[in-house]
Amino acid sequence: MSILDKTKIGNSVKVNLELSKDRLNQEIINALNISSVGKIIDFKITDGKGIGVVLELSNGKEQWFFENEIDLLDENGNVIKKIIDKKEKNYLISEALKKLKYENKNKVRELLNPINFFLWLVVSFKDIF
Repeated sequence: MSILDKTKIGNSVKVNLELSKDRLNQEIINALNISSVGKIIDFKITDGKGIGVVLELSNGKEQWFFENEIDLLDENGNVIKKIIDKKEKNYLISEALKKLKYENKNKVRELLNPINFFLWLVVSFKDIF
């Protein structure tokens, strides 16, 4: 379950400036240095698969942020911990792939073995998953 599944317009969130300052202008950075808390005023599709939030900041300006750049706050202003659903993030697959080891093959017979090729291919693509 995504943090955005728990939010709605009007909720307060805290922005992690370290994760987002490389793409923000100085005016927004100054506003976040004064107060990193903003109010959700809208949601925005950020790329082909992501959703972000549009926040109203302490200076009245609007800025959008990725989901991983914000923390949801409860009624008392405390950060609600993010719960990462390991099945959703394909951790089970990636953990299994991390355990695979590939040793370089030197003999032609070993190189042409389809099992070795398949193992090499899976190990090579494990960082993508």
